[in-house]
Amino acid sequence: MFTGIVEEVGSLATREDAGDAAVLRIRARRVLEDVALGDSIAVNGVCLTVTAVEPAADGSAVWSTDVMAETLRRSSLGALADGDPVNLERAVTAHTRLGGHLVQGHVDGVGRVVSRTPGEHWEVVRVGVPPELARYVVEKGSITVDGVSLTVSALSAADDPDPWLEVSLIPTTLRETTLGGRVPGDPVNLEVDVIAKYVERLLGARR
Repeated sequence: MFTGIVEEVGSLATREDAGDAAVLRIRARRVLEDVALGDSIAVNGVCLTVTAVEPAADGSAVWSTDVMAETLRRSSLGALADGDPVNLERAVTAHTRLGGHLVQGHVDGVGRVVSRTPGEHWEVVRVGVPPELARYVVEKGSITVDGVSLTVSALSAADDPDPWLEVSLIPTTLRETTLGGRVPGDPVNLEVDVIAKYVERLLGARR
């Protein structure tokens, strides 16, 4: 479980594809301070398991993780290339402040940046949402975009064939996460609020 508060931006050091899977080696510092093999780290919102850690010459370290084909297909991780920046967050503990919202690290779909509108102190980013996920998104509700917990500031009409949502990014988010560098057309991982999915399932069972 995560909170959607990015701890640092790391980078993909190397990627080894092996048919139906891939090994990602990711350069990081902060998230590896107390890491142990088997720990979970969210990479652009995808929960992955640490399988190895190797020190690097610059004082950072490189950790490895195995990613299966299903994850590569259902998230933007399949498009990562060497050197690409990635948002990183360690799993929460019982003593962690819940600064964002409850995030599972299970990506529901991939959206795409539609537009960016700069403001005086923030930037509004519009993201296209897969139609099958649109019903789970509500104005002022929570959404996870590339592992970042955000509040939905605007939505497309319910009958819009190309649904979208908007989020307003403060300077800290623009500066401290990869969202500051996303441009129209870029893919982003989306995780909707899990409570909405549970409610839908329970109501459907009652009917």
